[in-house]
Amino acid sequence: MKSVKSRKELRQSSILAALEGNPALRVNQLAEDLSVSTETIRRDLAELDHLGRLSRTYGGAVSAANRFEPALNDRLLLKVAERRAIAGHVMELVAGEEALLLGGGATMLQFARALRGIDRRLTVITPTYPVALELAANPLIEIVLLPGTFEAQERMVCGPETIRAVERYRAPVVLIGASGLNGEGVSEAMLGAGEVYAAMLRSAERSFILADHGKFDKRALVLLTPWHGAMTLVTDQEPGGVLLAAIRKGGAALSIPGSAHRP
Repeated sequence: MKSVKSRKELRQSSILAALEGNPALRVNQLAEDLSVSTETIRRDLAELDHLGRLSRTYGGAVSAANRFEPALNDRLLLKVAERRAIAGHVMELVAGEEALLLGGGATMLQFARALRGIDRRLTVITPTYPVALELAANPLIEIVLLPGTFEAQERMVCGPETIRAVERYRAPVVLIGASGLNGEGVSEAMLGAGEVYAAMLRSAERSFILADHGKFDKRALVLLTPWHGAMTLVTDQEPGGVLLAAIRKGGAALSIPGSAHRP
């Protein structure tokens, strides 16, 4: 005989589904969407947290499915050709720059490997150890490694000390990867990394987002920035639908290897 779910089980299933779609949902919004009190939502979140189905955050929660990206070592094995193409294309876009502020992640590491062969002097500021190590092979590249608390999964530093250090610099160009790209903007799955990347974006005059098509129409935990006119998305395929419309509406540029496309 098929069991019938209780109202609480149905409600908690709805909460998990909503958080998978948008990890940034808060208690008040969940309560309004499900037509229950905020106290009921808090009890449900506490129970789901105890069961390991989600992780509580200030004012809300993160579904276990959205809590983390795969570790950097695992991501380095995915979409290698696409990431190399993006990295090579970005080299053309930043030619002539004297200083760059670089984030971390698998695509950024491919860019660091491409940048390593540069034959002129360049200053690179980064919170990311693998990026620094890649670039250290070229004596023409001066590396400024930011301070902070080491985060082993992403092999980067983060925290208040890192953010304060970022705010002291005004590099003309920042380049970061992304966990998600959707109509809201650019987002990052890791909370600590997201806070650092958001500070990096605020500090620069121009920004490049390096992300393959697998990040399209996804929303990760930390929204870094909405789409705006001082940023360029460098990717391997043209997005469509809501994402492309949001990029165009925000005035951001779109650059794809082998194409001169702009919105």
